[in-house]
Amino acid sequence: MNRRELMSLIGAAATCSTCSRVAYAQQGAMPVVGFVSNLSQDAMADMVDAFRDGLSRAGYVAGRDVAIEFRWAEGRYDRLPALVNDLIQRRVRVIAAAAVNAAHAAKAATATVPIVFSIAGDPVEEGLVASLNQPGGNVTGVTTHSGALSAKRLELLRTLVPGLAEAGILVNPSNSNAAFRRKDLEDAARSVGQRVFFFEAGSESELDAAFAELVRRRTRGLLIVDDPLFGMQADRLVALAARHAIPAIHYRKEFVPAGGLMSYSADYADRYRVMGGYVVRILRGEDPGNLPVQLPTKYELVVNLKSARALGLDLPTAILALADEVIE
Repeated sequence: MNRRELMSLIGAAATCSTCSRVAYAQQGAMPVVGFVSNLSQDAMADMVDAFRDGLSRAGYVAGRDVAIEFRWAEGRYDRLPALVNDLIQRRVRVIAAAAVNAAHAAKAATATVPIVFSIAGDPVEEGLVASLNQPGGNVTGVTTHSGALSAKRLELLRTLVPGLAEAGILVNPSNSNAAFRRKDLEDAARSVGQRVFFFEAGSESELDAAFAELVRRRTRGLLIVDDPLFGMQADRLVALAARHAIPAIHYRKEFVPAGGLMSYSADYADRYRVMGGYVVRILRGEDPGNLPVQLPTKYELVVNLKSARALGLDLPTAILALADEVIE
């Protein structure tokens, strides 16, 4: 072997060694997960804790085994595409999409980066997945939706307010699931012969006008549809219902300790734990398209006796017997 051949071999070996070190560093680098939400950091604090807990239970501790890049739309859905694109530019390994509009923004932005959503609607009806058992593509997740959920909430409201002539239903027209929710509730109302009236609030400034319309129509019962905006405005919604003496059923139990009358829902925190677990499974190599969309297994009824007394209501025995939690 001449000198030139020897130096060429040494150079090649050095190059291979460098490549190996780079490959090893890349392989051992901490994976980054993007977390994008319709809401604010403060509004999502408990859900983020649950998400971290889900990661940890699956064996990945945030900050040690995985890094999380958070993006907050602060209730402005129009910001979501840019927030998602920023995460993709940062080469995140998985996108955790909190709420349906975030999930749609993520799916529209990428067909390759895995997406794990947490939503309240029907992901098949929303066009996020092909089916619950075999989502297909790069998207899967968890939902609190159940076909009987809207019907059950309406049934509870009718039990709470006997002889309810017309139930008011608050929806956010900016939410992609608004049309689906309306149809779901219209079907439920039709099945029991209940008249319903839909009224809309797409921003914080529209809530007062929406409740003024409720008062004008002398509506005696209110059902609030799942929506991130309403979650951010929970205290205000509770105060408006109390001010106008309108019995309301909420979609999250967190409304009730704040003074809300009643809620019927799945465990939202558990939804984010499952979401965290799915993220870990994908980071370990599983195909999101083969991970079934997780559905709730338990719903909780929570009632507030103090709020009932303030409204002059005697909670029916049927509701108290079903309640999982009664706040005095």
